[in-house]
Formats: sequence, structure tokens, C-alpha cells
Amino acid sequence: MRQWIRVCIVVIAVALSVAMGLSAQRPQTREGFWIAFGVGYGSADLSCGGCGLDTIAAGREGGGVAHVRLGGTLSPKVLLGGDVTGWTEDRNGVTLTAGNVSMVVIYYPMAERGLFVKGGAGFSSIIVEQGGQQTDGASFGLSGGVGYDVRVGRNISITPLFDFLYVGSQDLQYQNRTEYPGVNGNVFSFSVGVTFH
Repeated sequence: MRQWIRVCIVVIAVALSVAMGLSAQRPQTREGFWIAFGVGYGSADLSCGGCGLDTIAAGREGGGVAHVRLGGTLSPKVLLGGDVTGWTEDRNGVTLTAGNVSMVVIYYPMAERGLFVKGGAGFSSIIVEQGGQQTDGASFGLSGGVGYDVRVGRNISITPLFDFLYVGSQDLQYQNRTEYPGVNGNVFSFSVGVTFH
């Protein structure tokens, strides 16, 4: 796992250094439909105050994260869209997954720059898979983040993003039977993606 993290860091550093060199030649423009994809690494803390999940997810866990965002441009500074972000980790035969589906607003404080902040609200889900049994639940969720579009083409950016997900309290059930009551959590992540404006 640590070697995988080192490889990701090197790939991200090389991609960003190349992208930064190219971005000086490209103006920041935003109009119409946009879509973004990204992958990275995240740290999740899922807990329920002694419901039994703590024996599976003891403290903060590291794992892979991915996101897809798409929507429309309201102005050169404001984008509106949907955001699907998921985190997963497999340890000792147990797969933990947490994610949010949110409506998001993305705001660029300076229209001519690539820096943005995003925030949104929607639904969250937690899934525990163990021995062929899938226990899951759903609740409300919140998301927020900060990123930067490094323009590498007329309509293409490399986008590093720091993200935060809040996963609302939910009962995880298997065949309508509650296995883990009152589970909630959060995910902090860093990803690098491609945005098409």
C-alpha cells in the first residue's frame, strides 16, 4: 500500500509540473456544459459508538477515491452541477465503501484564475461487504472542497482537488435487519482529474 502511495505522488508531481508549464499559455474560460473525472487517495473515519463496526473499521482508514462531476455554467465564476464521489478500502476480506451524490456549486473567486471552492448537499451511503454479505444504508450527505484548474488545452484542464465528505448517520441493514445502527463518518481526500469545459 505504501509503495502505491509513493507511485501516485510521483505521477501527480510529474503531471502537475508539466501542466503548470503548459497552463501559462492557456486562458481560463468557462461556458456551457462541463464534466470532470478524477482519482486519488482518501482517509475515512466511519464509526457508530460501539455498534460492532469498530472491530472492522478501527479508526481512520486509507483507500482509493474517485469522482465524477458534471453540469452547466451559470457565469464565468459560478458552475452548477452534480457530484458523485466514492471512497473504498479492502482489508482482511472486508470491503468498506462510502460515498456521496450531491448537487454542488463551484465558485471561482477570480474568473481569470483556476482556483475554485465547491460545496454541496445530497445523499450519502455506506456499504460493508464481508463473506458475500452486503450491509448498507443511506442518509443525507455534505461535500466541500478546494481545487485548481490547470489549463492544458482550450477546453481541458488538469484539476488537483482537496475534498471533504460528511456521511450522515444511517442504520446499515442486511435483508431488512439492522446490523450496524447509527453509522456516520467523514472522508478527506486528494485527487487529480481531468476537466472538460
